[in-house]
Amino acid sequence: MSALMLLIPLLAIPLRGNAKSGSVTVDNMNQTIADALREALGHKSFLLLTTGFFVCGFQVAFITAHFPKYIADLGLDISLGGLTVAAWAIALIGLFNIFGSLASGILGQKYSKPKMLSYLYIGRSIATTAFLLLPQTPMSVIIYSIIMGLLWLSTVAPTNALVAVMFGTRHLGMLGGVVFFSHQLGSFLGVYFGGYLQDVTGSYDIVWWLGVLLGIFAAIIHWPIQEKAVERAATA
Repeated sequence: MSALMLLIPLLAIPLRGNAKSGSVTVDNMNQTIADALREALGHKSFLLLTTGFFVCGFQVAFITAHFPKYIADLGLDISLGGLTVAAWAIALIGLFNIFGSLASGILGQKYSKPKMLSYLYIGRSIATTAFLLLPQTPMSVIIYSIIMGLLWLSTVAPTNALVAVMFGTRHLGMLGGVVFFSHQLGSFLGVYFGGYLQDVTGSYDIVWWLGVLLGIFAAIIHWPIQEKAVERAATA
């Protein structure tokens, strides 16, 4: 893993861009970092997008950290083809994450990104609700893992694309980092409360249903996001 990480900077060299790439009609090359932050943090759609990505972090980090233990608690962690059900679950999430991310990037170029994000978050809530209410078996774990894999990082492409649409690419790395910071706060709380409430109550049920409610909340707040450049770009 260390060797692969060392390869990343080298493999990224051919992908180098510059701040003038992308939608130049949206960019303001004279805008300072402070101005860019002030503009973004005062923009309703950006704040909604940032809040929604918090939910993404909460959901995926909770599942990553606690799903294997949850499967074991159900008594379902049997061996299938030399791997436990929990190992299959995490592996399938990773595998289908590839297809979901690619599909998200393609669809995001053709359809409304805010509405697509709403569908992705409500899809997570529906899938989780079905998984919790229907009989839980090794097969249901596998099916749920595949569905969640498709919905996993498929939120990333439209989220970052919306930041670029709104503010251009000049400060995309920084503004995307602000949105991702919210994601990481959600990740911390998903992992922490998953462990804490399981210790206190002996069950993950509260966190599962909290994730469902947060998914519905995220679907609602993404719907009114406006997929257009900020006003200063339109009048420049």
